[in-house]
Amino acid sequence: MKSVMLAGAALLLAVSLIMYPDPSLQASIRGLNMWWEVVFPSLLPFFITAELLIAFGMVRFIGVFCEPIMRPLFNVPGVGSFVLAMGMASGYPSGAKLTSRLRQEKQLTKIEAERLVSFTNASNPLFIVGVIAVSFFGEAELGILLAVAHYGGNILVGICMRFYGRSEPRSSYVREKGLVSRAFRELHETRMADKRPFGKIFGDAVINSIQTLLMIGGFIIMFSVFNKLLFILGITDSLAYGLKLLTSIFGVPDELVVPMFSGLFEITMGGQMIAQASGSNFFFPVIVVSFILAFNGFSVQAQVASILAETDIRFAPYFFARLLHGFIAAGLAAILYGTLYARHQETSILTFLQEKTAPDTSVELLRFLSSFGPAFTLTTLAVGTLILLKRRLH
Repeated sequence: MKSVMLAGAALLLAVSLIMYPDPSLQASIRGLNMWWEVVFPSLLPFFITAELLIAFGMVRFIGVFCEPIMRPLFNVPGVGSFVLAMGMASGYPSGAKLTSRLRQEKQLTKIEAERLVSFTNASNPLFIVGVIAVSFFGEAELGILLAVAHYGGNILVGICMRFYGRSEPRSSYVREKGLVSRAFRELHETRMADKRPFGKIFGDAVINSIQTLLMIGGFIIMFSVFNKLLFILGITDSLAYGLKLLTSIFGVPDELVVPMFSGLFEITMGGQMIAQASGSNFFFPVIVVSFILAFNGFSVQAQVASILAETDIRFAPYFFARLLHGFIAAGLAAILYGTLYARHQETSILTFLQEKTAPDTSVELLRFLSSFGPAFTLTTLAVGTLILLKRRLH
């Protein structure tokens, strides 16, 4: 039955592409533009830097200092602090990529890796403020509310997931005096254990990062097309009716159900549709957007599943954490809506945080990425190709 369903779904997709070539092409171009203008140039430096930091032992160095914080809060080793920081700064699926890398390095146990990946895949601040708040809603102040709900919910999910698999053995942690000396010793031993020369390390970092981003680009393009075809075939409306029965319990307006369903597949399109469907009152649109940002969308989840498939890390804990994060972030958005948005001008600190300089900077950065992103992407792909050709010749 599973084989028949998978084959039938693939056949339906192929027939739909043939029947609706123009909408499929437009959706594909939209996904491609997003990937090579913004996603590739924004994530590649983070991925390469993370690979180098892991190879040179800096992650182990940081982990020694952060162990007393990460263990009590999240029940993961100190190296998890590096993944958490990079995941929040660069956005999904960086957390999954780095967690998988640390698992392959044996710096995490299987359970610790499953805990860590459950709360380190977050949206980056540029997307939340620049794209969702400013570009879609036209309200810079919403960026603060969405960011607090998103990242606050992420931390709460990490605290909840610390109890997952707590009876399982965890990686060793030696408590000893001389924290600084131990940190430098870990750094040195990690670097000496890697016998690759610097050129090989840097080349591997570039190639591995490009391969991951090519995979991410494929998922972005396919889910953009898939989402569009579901809408054309009327499947979105049919499935959204079932979702409407659930959202009606929470009082979500009917006009937000279809956009929310689209956002469950692809966050950017869903966020734009939610903003277009919202009126003058942003209360329920903000709650729905907070949920889909935390849920990550099936497009991002497919990227994470593909990355985790290279290791023994299971996908189920991550998916459960996405649902938990969705409800927590939506609840925080509802609770903090009046304080962080509706009455933002009454609080001096919030007025300072929402000054136009930050959103304007986000918008300008997005425009800058869009202008030089394609050239950067093509140049990097050419460099990666040359590295592979050189290695093949040798």
